[in-house]
Amino acid sequence: MDTRYLLTFREVAKCQSFTRAAEVLGYAQSSVTTQIQNLEADFGVTLFERWGRKIRLTHAGEALLAYSEQLLAVLDEARANLSEQAQLAGTLRIGTVESLAAFFLPPFLQAFRTEHPRVRILLKPGICHELRQGVKEGHYDFAFVLDWLQDHPDLVNTNLGEEKLVVIAAPNHPLARLEQLEARDFAGANWIFTEAGCSYRSIMESVLRDAGATIASSSEFGSLEAIKQCVAYDLGIALVPYIAVAEEAKNGTLTILPFSHPEVRVYRQLVYHKKKWMPQALLRFLELLTTNAGQQQGAAKNAISAAKADAI
Repeated sequence: MDTRYLLTFREVAKCQSFTRAAEVLGYAQSSVTTQIQNLEADFGVTLFERWGRKIRLTHAGEALLAYSEQLLAVLDEARANLSEQAQLAGTLRIGTVESLAAFFLPPFLQAFRTEHPRVRILLKPGICHELRQGVKEGHYDFAFVLDWLQDHPDLVNTNLGEEKLVVIAAPNHPLARLEQLEARDFAGANWIFTEAGCSYRSIMESVLRDAGATIASSSEFGSLEAIKQCVAYDLGIALVPYIAVAEEAKNGTLTILPFSHPEVRVYRQLVYHKKKWMPQALLRFLELLTTNAGQQQGAAKNAISAAKADAI
């Protein structure tokens, strides 16, 4: 079997169109059709079926797509491993949550790019469980998540340190006048939450339920910037990573409420597949992270303490 057929098959599945796949791949449509027919003959199955004006995968097609992703990923690793240029060039596909992409990763990415200018870096945003699944399926070389510590049979989870979570409010919010807050003190508060599926949102909602702190109303945003703006205009309070609001807490546009809870904790974690081959460029990037993450964690703790002292 010509492995190019699998690449063509994957593109047709992505585009849901023979014509569009041919345009993307630079083939004649007849060539795309022939390659898919050859695959169907090899496996003795039908891979696509008509669905209105588009096509979609059959059950057999969905199964082959999963296998194709794995096979093509292995072939990519083999090419990288055998190429003398693999250590100096290529693409790193990194899945990450928004807060880490914006406030944690940039200095590491800058340092890495200085050392390896020919390596292309692709950052893809997502929420934690989707990022882990993406690593398992080979969509990412590795991912950065903010989550509670957990083990997965197929994944390596490297703890890069705790990421402090804080509850923020507008400076004139009534809760900002209190010296210490318990979960029950949030009863009747308006909350502005991150999107459903976010790990620390789930943790906070669980803590509020256990404390009997009824939520008066809530809004949901996928953007941390939108959340911060709404909180600044006193539309509600929010739980966010401290790194995302450090500047606002410093200049006084947002206040960090004096709240802590032993269950409201998440950790920066580097996630990659146990069977993932690591080229030297990738190993260097991981070295940069693990060497400097501890230093950043210490600085963050000091800044948070100072911000809370100012709020009180």
